[in-house]
Amino acid sequence: MIEIRSLCKSYGKTPVLQDVNLNIPQGSVFGMVGINGAGKSTLLRLMAGVLKADKGGVCYEGQDVFENEQVKKDNFFLPDDPYYSTGTTGQELARLYSAFYRFDENIFSSRCELFRLDKKAPLRNFSKGMRRQMFLSLALASRPRFLLLDEAFDGLDPQSRLEFKRALISLTEEQNCTTVIASHSLRELTDICTHFALISGGRVADSGDLQEKLGAVYKFQIGLPEEASPALFPFPCLKCECSGRVAQIIVRGNREEIVQKLEALSPLFVEEIPVDFEEYFLIEADKGRERK
Repeated sequence: MIEIRSLCKSYGKTPVLQDVNLNIPQGSVFGMVGINGAGKSTLLRLMAGVLKADKGGVCYEGQDVFENEQVKKDNFFLPDDPYYSTGTTGQELARLYSAFYRFDENIFSSRCELFRLDKKAPLRNFSKGMRRQMFLSLALASRPRFLLLDEAFDGLDPQSRLEFKRALISLTEEQNCTTVIASHSLRELTDICTHFALISGGRVADSGDLQEKLGAVYKFQIGLPEEASPALFPFPCLKCECSGRVAQIIVRGNREEIVQKLEALSPLFVEEIPVDFEEYFLIEADKGRERK
């Protein structure tokens, strides 16, 4: 388990993270979401032990990560824009990582073949997507117990995204790896994440089991006998969009009670639609802005 306790970080006089508390279960795929500037990348760097917290800390199975070589050997951090020198090749990076991790050359070679990457070619000749594929191949081959990824899907084509998601699922199932992904690709996270945290204004605005959270909100499309309006519904809506006599609403509460109240409106039809992670994020982000 990764435990984050009372974590605070500022750059100069500018606070970036304020009293962040999170428990990330072992073997989970944890999605970290938030608007630009929310503090996601800073939080990942603190989790990797790259930055020192002003207050609080990050513990892996009870051990603080900062300046802890043993903990870092189980921890692989892939930033959004990893550093490499002008002539660096994938093969040279593999040799470097072999000195620090339980590096599996066979996994690295198979991933490079899958992504059609030349291990001996300088990374400067690669496109952004190809560089991302190379570093993801290195991360998977390092067989970490904790994998921290910043914008993991950025630059990947649809097929590469699919292959990477499959690889993450295998890593979790076979090695009980805990993966933390900070990403704007919410639809991609929906496919693989078991847990999540919404970072807003340097704080945790919401977190928990993703399916439990999505299962607590309901989305309906309703056809009404009159012009649709938010005022017609006898309960508060998290979201309500009306077009003519058709309304689409998202609500939180007891499903049976909500359906009964909708039926009392004598609708032409009521259709339930699944709520995805992106919709949930937008609702919670709007609530955060309203609180401010």
